[in-house]
Amino acid sequence: MTAAEVDQDKVMQFLEQVITDGAAAIAGLCTSLGDRLGIYAAMAGAGPLSSADLAARTGLDERYVREWLAAQVANGYVTHHPDGDRYELGDEHAAVLSDPNAPTYAAGMFTMLQALYGSENALMDAFRTGTGVGWGEHGPALFEGTAKFFRPGYAASLVPEWLASIEGMTEKLERGAKVADIGCGYGYSTLLMAEAFPRSVFHGFDFHRPSIEAARGIAAEQGVSDRVEFDVATAQDFPGEGFDLVTFFDCLHDMSDPGGALARTEHALAEGGTCMLVEPNVSADVEANANPVGRGLTAASVAVCLPAALAEPGPEALGNHAGEDAMRKIADRAGFHHWTLAAESPVNRVYALAR
Repeated sequence: MTAAEVDQDKVMQFLEQVITDGAAAIAGLCTSLGDRLGIYAAMAGAGPLSSADLAARTGLDERYVREWLAAQVANGYVTHHPDGDRYELGDEHAAVLSDPNAPTYAAGMFTMLQALYGSENALMDAFRTGTGVGWGEHGPALFEGTAKFFRPGYAASLVPEWLASIEGMTEKLERGAKVADIGCGYGYSTLLMAEAFPRSVFHGFDFHRPSIEAARGIAAEQGVSDRVEFDVATAQDFPGEGFDLVTFFDCLHDMSDPGGALARTEHALAEGGTCMLVEPNVSADVEANANPVGRGLTAASVAVCLPAALAEPGPEALGNHAGEDAMRKIADRAGFHHWTLAAESPVNRVYALAR
């Protein structure tokens, strides 16, 4: 097809889409700044504010705050009131942007941008050589941002829905059980379970020492160190036996040897124990992922998940959309012959694995 035969209307339509995407990528930096600097939190419930009012509330420079507010209005996040030149963060928007403890909080995902864009050169080399980019090779904003992104969903669903969907699990944890959380990162998943089930004991394991150190600090702040321990270990060699529950939250697909991780888990479980596997809700069918959640998750797989698996020695590099069938076959080879889809959310699918 020659240039003259190209449908120019379709070209312009796609150009508009790409410009929209590029603008959103740049605007994401402003969202991250608003979150990390506490600007959204200062605006929440405050009603209309001038840029000077907001600067005074946050201790930030007024000129920068004024410029940031203009970008927020252009982005549709903040409303401008011409009368008095004031700006307002609506309650509905505040529920998404201002409170890290709200189940609808989503600003945390933008914290990752700094690390992801900072890894671009390393990813270019990886594309050319087939090598990996290890989890620890990214900037610290990735670790913080990942924890902030997943925490609201875990807080909303982990205890009341996901654990409750596994027959007898809530009762077992209430009586007192032994739990291992593999690839725990900052430990928010571990700590949510520990807070809900004070008679049980919890062990969080991760191969990334800075994340384990952060988890220990958060546990001390929350006052649950009496029943929670965090240690550096891989999924293939974590210590301990007789666990009633072993969990993997959005991490098995990042590992170069997921089969080895599940085989170690099968060996570490007590009789009648369960492995709860939480994975991204994306499909092995690439066309099925043409939606906002699939778009973000598959892009994260290019930037983080697949490179992390390829950075370690192992037989498999799944990416985060290998699909249920591939995961189920790996689990079966590891000794888990009973596989159940226990629960599902827009972002996650939760599987219960048993021998």
